[in-house]
Amino acid sequence: MNKIRLGTRGSPLALWQANHVAERLRPVLQPMELELVIIETHGDQIQDQALASMGGFGVFTKALQQALLRNEIDLAVHSLKDLPTIEIPDLRLAAVPTRGSISDCFLSKKYARLDDVPANGVVGTSSLRRRAQLLYHRPDLQLVNLRGNLHTRIRKIESENLDGIILAQAGLERLSLSEEITEILPQSWMLPAVGQGAIGIECRSSDELTIHYVTALIDYKDYRTVLGERALLSALGGGCLVPIGVSSEVRVDTLKMRAAVLSPDGKRRIVHTREGPIANSIQLGFELAAELINDGANEILTLSHPSS
Repeated sequence: MNKIRLGTRGSPLALWQANHVAERLRPVLQPMELELVIIETHGDQIQDQALASMGGFGVFTKALQQALLRNEIDLAVHSLKDLPTIEIPDLRLAAVPTRGSISDCFLSKKYARLDDVPANGVVGTSSLRRRAQLLYHRPDLQLVNLRGNLHTRIRKIESENLDGIILAQAGLERLSLSEEITEILPQSWMLPAVGQGAIGIECRSSDELTIHYVTALIDYKDYRTVLGERALLSALGGGCLVPIGVSSEVRVDTLKMRAAVLSPDGKRRIVHTREGPIANSIQLGFELAAELINDGANEILTLSHPSS
């Protein structure tokens, strides 16, 4: 092997993440070369439909995973919040580098804060999780679906005369768009997505050489944290089609996770917190999910996604 092929989506944010990983990998790989391979996903091909109507989870990752399985690429770089928790036996989440910001942000050309938007104000979002939490906090708002890359969505604030939109802080920071942020929303009520702000590097389980190289990029605390969050999501059976949020904090070697399950209309909300050793993050995620289920989360999840 004289070359490692890195698969990525072609959006500006995906390319930033791929190049970020590539810059860190190249010194480890020398004298081997690293080649970026751009792969178009189902989510990239269809821009005029809500993610939920397209099947939700996996629309931005499945094509990359299939390319891995066909040996067309050696590793795939994902926005980890887009990667389904359902394990594919021949693939492995081999590394998570240092995580970026996990919060969501309000962007507006009219108002300094989300709470300044008047009743019946129009706010755009592409996420059912954000939609449910917005309706929980501001049931008087009108919410519209928002698709496209970050630059496209930001332009829609003015082109569609929106009172504001909600985007992830990490993506804005990575594309040097922090000046567009009007307000960082409190995690007290706007809990981030599982894996938000994290980059996931996926490899074939049998490709021990590539796995050996990419493990040099692991941030232990962030890796353990997202494994815990993904265990929570897996135990709840959720994804993009069910509003689930989680806020994680690490202090020394202790992980504190606070998670919420909401009905799509935001009228029902169950929240629980759990903390323990970060080394036991997966078990912690399962235990937190059990607490939510014991408090009635299953009823919300079943009503939200009756086919499951």
